[in-house]
Amino acid sequence: MGDVIRLATLEDAVVVHDVSIRGYKPLKDMDIKFVGATADLATVEENIRRNANYVLERDGRIIATVTVAFPWALGERSIQPYPFIWWFAVDPDFKRQGVGTALLDYVEEQVLVVQIKAPAVYLATATRHPWLVSIYERRGYVGFYEHEYEGDNIIFLRKILDESLFAELGNVDVLVNSK
Repeated sequence: MGDVIRLATLEDAVVVHDVSIRGYKPLKDMDIKFVGATADLATVEENIRRNANYVLERDGRIIATVTVAFPWALGERSIQPYPFIWWFAVDPDFKRQGVGTALLDYVEEQVLVVQIKAPAVYLATATRHPWLVSIYERRGYVGFYEHEYEGDNIIFLRKILDESLFAELGNVDVLVNSK
């Protein structure tokens, strides 16, 4: 059967919740307070309802999840006019097998570039996490803004997906709601 990437449905919420809690356990153990590490089932259901929550299934089993939130869904929390990637988790049984890379590649290249025509995308992570910032930098993300959240220094990183469209729109360093 192989790997399939698709939008999550409410019927997937229990499994997405389980993958998120187990995938975020190392961050929770570091006392990094990300929603994915502590979310309850209702929060997962709300995420699936409000945002584009993608899952990667292997042989029918959900083994990774990532959410794309759009500025209109984020409201005041949106600091850029671009899609925001968050709540990215891989089942610990499938770590270091390219599962997360495959899911992010699909979302960036097929969803955001081909379908949405997004000029850029952004995400955030804790600077004290030992490897996340460097992983995203290797994927082409560049830090553009930092602030404190729940006692952690959070860095926002942006990846330009379409250089010409990004330049044409003139959205080089927009901070929409940087309160």
